[in-house]
Order: sequence, then C-alpha cells, then structure tokens
Amino acid sequence: MNVRIVLSLLLCSLASAAGASEPSTGAAKSDVTSPAWVEPYRAVAERIVSTTLNHNEAYAKLEYLCLRIGHRLSGSKQLNEAIDWAIATMKKDGQENVHGEKVMVPHWVRGEESATMLKPRVEVLSMIGLGGSVGTSPEGVTGEVVVVTSEEALKSLGEGVKGKIVLFNHPMPPYCPERGSGYGTASRFRYHGARWAAEHGAVAALVRSATARSLRSPHTGGMSYGDATVRIPTAALSLEDAESIAGLTRLGVPVTVNLKMGAQTLPDAESANVIGELRGTTNPEEVVLISGHLDSWDAGHGAQDDGGPCVAVMEAINVLRRLDLRPRRTIRVVLWTNEENGLAGAKAYVKDHADELAKHVVAIEADSGVFKPQGYSIECADEARAKRAAEQMDAILSVLSGTFPDLKTSTGWSGADIGQMKSAGVVLMGHDVEGSTYFDYHHTHADTLDKVDPRELSENVAVLAAVAYILADMPHRIGETPVP
Repeated sequence: MNVRIVLSLLLCSLASAAGASEPSTGAAKSDVTSPAWVEPYRAVAERIVSTTLNHNEAYAKLEYLCLRIGHRLSGSKQLNEAIDWAIATMKKDGQENVHGEKVMVPHWVRGEESATMLKPRVEVLSMIGLGGSVGTSPEGVTGEVVVVTSEEALKSLGEGVKGKIVLFNHPMPPYCPERGSGYGTASRFRYHGARWAAEHGAVAALVRSATARSLRSPHTGGMSYGDATVRIPTAALSLEDAESIAGLTRLGVPVTVNLKMGAQTLPDAESANVIGELRGTTNPEEVVLISGHLDSWDAGHGAQDDGGPCVAVMEAINVLRRLDLRPRRTIRVVLWTNEENGLAGAKAYVKDHADELAKHVVAIEADSGVFKPQGYSIECADEARAKRAAEQMDAILSVLSGTFPDLKTSTGWSGADIGQMKSAGVVLMGHDVEGSTYFDYHHTHADTLDKVDPRELSENVAVLAAVAYILADMPHRIGETPVP
C-alpha cells in the first residue's frame, strides 16, 4: 500500500488542520441528471452486480493466495509462487494475452530480530524491523533511549542524541470519516526517522507503529536512507511498548534497549508484473487498466494489502467473461510487483509500454483493502480533463445506485503504481473503500484472510466489473467531451 494512502491522507489531514474545505467531490447521486450516453448501461450494470453478488470466485482465489502461498515480499520465493499462480489462474479462467513481464526488484531479507529493554527491567519488546534497514552485529546495538515526538524535538536535543537510540513516539490520530486516518503524517517518521537520527549521532532508531489502535502489534513498512553515508538500524515498536518507554522517560527513569537485527539487502532479484486481458471488440488497442499489487510485506498473509484487491481485479474480468460481456475497448488486469519497497514494477511497465500509453483510456488502482466500496478518486495531468472525468464518473456511478447508493467521486491522489503514468496524460483513478479499520492490520502479522469479509470482497468485484465495463464500452473516452 501505501504511497497513495500516505499522500491522500496527509493532504486531508493538513487541509483539516488549516481549516480548509473538504476535497472537491462530485455531486451526490440524487443530484445527478444522467446524460444520454450512460442510460443504456443501467440494465447491464444491474446484471453485472446481481450476478457477481450471487456468485463469484474471488474469495476462493484469495484463500489460495493467502493460505497456500502466504506473504509475498519482493525477491522472495513466495512472490515468485504467487506470480506463477496468477498467470496459471488467469489462463484457466480463459483470459487473453496472459503473461508475466520481467522486472528486477530489490531483495531485502529480515533475518532474526529482537528488541529487549535491559533497564530499568528486562522485558522483551514487541518489534518488527523496517524494510530496507541495515542489520546489526550478532550482539546487537545497545543504548539509552531518548524519546521525541517531532523533528523539532529531535533537533533541540543536539549533542544529547549522540550514542543514543532515538524513539520517535508520534501518535497517529483515531480515524475520522471527514479527515481520514492521519497515516501520512505519522508514517513520515518511519520513512525518514533513521536518517534524521543518524544525522545527530544516534546508533539506532525506533518508531511508534503507524496505527491508532493496537493489541501490541508492531507495523512494518518501507524506510529510506536517501543519500546518507551513515546508516543505522531501525525498527517499529507496538504502541504499547512505545508508550511504556515514553512513560518511563517522563518519570525521569533512564531506559536502555538492545536491538538485534539480521536484516540485509541482497542483489536485485528477478520478478514480474502479471498481465491478463479481456480483449475489446472494435477498439482493442485502447486500454482500460485495472490493477493491484501482488507483493506484500513479510508479515501476515497480505490479505487486505494487497491480496484482496488483486483477486478483485482478476475476478472482475472473469465475471464479464462468464456473462459474455465484451466491451469495445480492452480491459487489462495488471498485478504489479514491488509496490511496497520500490515501485520497480510500475516503473518498468511505463518504460515497456511507452508506445501505447497514449492509448490507455484510464488506469485504476485498488490498494486500500477490500472493505465496503466508496467510489473513486481521480487525477490527471490535465486538470480540466480530470474535472470532466469526475463529472462523467458521477454519471457512471449513478447507474449503480440501486445497490450502491453512496458511491462518490473526488479529485486527488489515485495510486502509487498508476501514478507513474500521470506524465503521459492518462486519467488515473483510485478505487476507494471504507477505511476505518484498515490501519489496524496494515503491514502487520494480523493482515490475514480472516480480516476479509467475503460479502465486501464481492461488492468490490461487482463495482470494479461494472465500472471497468462501462469505461471500456462508453462511446467516448473518459474525460473527453462527448460527441452530440
């Protein structure tokens, strides 16, 4: 997951803090007067939705991906197995042009790891190393902990950080429907914290997990050293352990921690984006792309991030194929590799498909789990086209209002993988879902199959299938002015 949610929620939080207005959204469905071009799709959309909700194979696919294969970190054996499985599955489903496109990806491995509080008492801490971190020597790194809540607080300590372990204890606020989760603000300490701490002479960095609720579950995620020459190990602590250490230091009690990490970065490994299509009838060269990322962090099953969205886009074209609904344009499924720690798959796709990006009508990314669908966030380098696309998406979503009356459009960040196509002028859309519990499981050992509601997964398949079909069959390209 993740860059899309990071940026969108950061912008949402900043706007709220400044007293700004809500992000621009399309009109409520009851206010939409459907244009003539969309009305013919009402009956077919209802047919797609009712058929999908009655039966589909998404949950069965997700069971295999989660239980038989498991988590899928870039460069891992499990990711390679998932790629092979996805290719075989789409071929079995009868999809066209199914293949993998080679990508070289980063290969970071976790190794054995632990964090132990040595003073004022001995206690094993709930931790997880951050992706990309360097490791420690076998005996680990030991140091007194200094606790900060912001970059400014770190700077104010000056020489007081030298030789210490820095704990960034910045809380993430509870989820708010109007403002989102605040993940973007909290996760910056995970991404930059080690570099910031090293600049002040720290020997290691710890971060409070980027979540608002915890049952002592630490959350991993990507970090970056940038161009720093001094690289120190870094890991996340559960909220409970971060608060415990912070509480002791507030009482004036020194805390000493030992951090051991067997992490290492190996040479880049071969991986692949997975492609499958439902070919168009009259304009097959034009592409409506729907996607999710097949890789995950090496914790849990990667069920919500991003296994569920992957099987949802796979099953969306499967539903259309079973209904013998073949649109004018091609619907292309892309399962990205290496979203979590590099975006190598997305970058390779833009390079490999440079000659046909002008024929990409729209690119959709699902990377927020498979909770109840809420609509689409839209962006395009051409702002006028983005606005027209949002208005036209209001019309498209209106034909789904019988089953999904609350679907809305907004303009804003769409997705990390598809974002690589923005400069080519492609209309980009993020598949949005209800997000109040997503960050309870995000990047943890708790992101498992049981967290996925089969009904909500089916609802995501239904919306994706109907929206993709209309986008691929409508008389004009989304964002263009309809011809009278």
